[in-house]
Amino acid sequence: MIQRIQSIWLLLVAAFCAITFRFPFANGDYLKDTVPASVPLEATTTIWLSIITVVTGALGFVTIFLFDNRKLQLKLCYLGIFLSIILLSMYFIEMTNFGNSVIALWCIFHFAILGSYILAARGIWKDEKLIRSMDRLR
Repeated sequence: MIQRIQSIWLLLVAAFCAITFRFPFANGDYLKDTVPASVPLEATTTIWLSIITVVTGALGFVTIFLFDNRKLQLKLCYLGIFLSIILLSMYFIEMTNFGNSVIALWCIFHFAILGSYILAARGIWKDEKLIRSMDRLR
């Protein structure tokens, strides 16, 4: 449901993933055939960055609507955390292809994806714990 806080966190994940297509993670000189070209490192730089960014954002958006099945929702949040860690590591690996690269301020969105997934998982876990305690009282 939208009134649960983890739904807001998951919606922010989808929004941050969409924003990363517009704003760069880093700026630098891309070394192609020993000729440097000044380009930004963003989600559209390589196909793998694009695919993982789309999957991470879509996973966050789809997970919002699985509020009836909290265990599956929690597993998908853990998968999203794993994918966002892979995405961050791919960005840092891709930065090795850049000469004189400087991390941009906009990289905060990439770290916000990971943080939002963690906060959503924490909210889902708290809901699950609350439901279990209510079942014990019946």
